[in-house]
Amino acid sequence: MILDSWGRYPRTIATVLEPLDGPALRRLLQAHASEGKIIPRGAGRSYGDSALAELVMSSRFLDGFLSLDSENGIIHCGAGVSLDSVLRVVIPKQLFVPVLPGSKFVTVGGAIAADVHGKNHHIAGSFCDHIVGFNLLLSSGEAVYCSETENTELFHASCGGMGLTGIILDAKLKLQSVPGVFINRRSIVSENLASTFEILEDNNTNTYSVAWLDCLAQGESLGRSLIFLGNHASNPNFETRTRRGINVPVTTPSFLLNKYSMGLFNSSYFNLKKLLHKSDTVNYDSYFFPLDNIGNWNRLYGRDGFLQYQFVVPSETALESITEVLKKVSAAGKGSFLSVLKKFGKANKNWLSFPLEGYTLTLDFKREKSLFPLLDKLDEIVLKHSGRLYLAKDARMTESTFKQSYPNWEKFLELKKSIDPENIFGSLQSDRVGLTVENDRKENKGRKKA
Repeated sequence: MILDSWGRYPRTIATVLEPLDGPALRRLLQAHASEGKIIPRGAGRSYGDSALAELVMSSRFLDGFLSLDSENGIIHCGAGVSLDSVLRVVIPKQLFVPVLPGSKFVTVGGAIAADVHGKNHHIAGSFCDHIVGFNLLLSSGEAVYCSETENTELFHASCGGMGLTGIILDAKLKLQSVPGVFINRRSIVSENLASTFEILEDNNTNTYSVAWLDCLAQGESLGRSLIFLGNHASNPNFETRTRRGINVPVTTPSFLLNKYSMGLFNSSYFNLKKLLHKSDTVNYDSYFFPLDNIGNWNRLYGRDGFLQYQFVVPSETALESITEVLKKVSAAGKGSFLSVLKKFGKANKNWLSFPLEGYTLTLDFKREKSLFPLLDKLDEIVLKHSGRLYLAKDARMTESTFKQSYPNWEKFLELKKSIDPENIFGSLQSDRVGLTVENDRKENKGRKKA
């Protein structure tokens, strides 16, 4: 079948395997191991080609709950369980998932593989910082338990390892107690990028913080933004909520997205928010997952899809480097509706985890030929300032860029070779960045692209 991910680029022809349980998964792995590289796949919410391969092993049916220890705040569930499902189970127990990405439809296995982060990295770190442990199916067919104290190296390689070490079967997640699921939200208007950085630093004690940037603003307004701060409200409401949002029924014509329409939207959104309330209380669903309320919103970028470009740079040069990036983007007229700036705390021990102490900027771009030279220039800025790109969002990073920015890649590769000597686990992305092309057991076999 033709398969892609959330960015709808690239597309490839893949065989999708959907085991009903762990034993069936093991049998499928052994039966298909000689047919091509295999990559595990959750809900397909990564943006590029990290979950695309000749053979895709879906965790769709690994969606059971095994236990919930309410007293100690630990839930044990299958890798295919979505974060939305976890929230529905734990919220009535006055518990909450400590780190949430921008979509509730991400699976637990996918959140571990990408070591996802949220609006509170400066306080709570990444998703895997709250993982007690998980069972991992190796290419040999053996299942091993990985944690900070058992199979420690394999734990740190798999957390953020993009599914290249094996298939996560199930996991235990440490939850947090909250006074309620409503969020006290406060918005602050910033007229330029320097001011945005100052406001984020001054409000560093807030649990959640994120800034929406008008990436097409220029001159003295470069980097103007709306900053949204959040803290759990002392409101003893523990109801889960399902919003009925709109749906994008068809793929829209890509020509509708241009620098004029995006400039008009960004300017209108910025000015409208300036006039509205500065503080309110909202349900967790509205605060954490605004885009989930728009079904199939990825269709808005046209049939050719889009690329999400997310990078992180150290705090010391963040203002300088992000200023450079925004000037390039604004001058090229390639702005996006979704330009998000967040502050990161300290990096963890996971070998390929994305966050490092500094600031991360996320930009969405309609895919077109003229975009790729711009992204190459942005790569140069990021590397110059000792930053890196997020593997879960990447669709075109070069091997050189990857290896310059992820210092533990050699250690990761050494471990992968020891546990997966035949390179059974691999993806289009891992081939592209040089993690799985060496010692490939299938010489001269090209992939069919749709």
